[in-house]
Amino acid sequence: MAQDSAIFTIGYEHTTPAAFGAALHDAGVDLLIDVRAVVASRRPGFSKGALAAAMATQGVGYVHLRALGTPKEGRLAARSGDHAGLMRIYDAHLETAPAHAALEELAVLASGRRACLVCYERHAEGCHRLRLAQFLCERLDRPASHLLAAPF
Repeated sequence: MAQDSAIFTIGYEHTTPAAFGAALHDAGVDLLIDVRAVVASRRPGFSKGALAAAMATQGVGYVHLRALGTPKEGRLAARSGDHAGLMRIYDAHLETAPAHAALEELAVLASGRRACLVCYERHAEGCHRLRLAQFLCERLDRPASHLLAAPF
């Protein structure tokens, strides 16, 4: 399948808001779906309000799906480098009713859009957004493309 129909993911670790925005623009993203449980960020420009405002200036929609964020135990596992623990915890989280409902909303939002999932980790392989991309790939029969914004 062509990248035109890809589901995109991106992390903002080790990048600037300008480089982040450029990566989304270059990919033609028209909807940014924030899948963080905690949308406050110590990184200027990446808290929910600032990110939504920046996307609006680029003509990119912004949606936050808190129910698809990683539970606290999963974030702690990720910080300690326990990727298997993160995925085990996150997979269990995806079985909850709020997560099921948010997954359905995610599929509707991404259908027919150039949607991009955003979280903190630079590489999708170390982030829960990989599971969400896999879900969308199966549901929408589209490939995933993991974007990397230029580092600072």
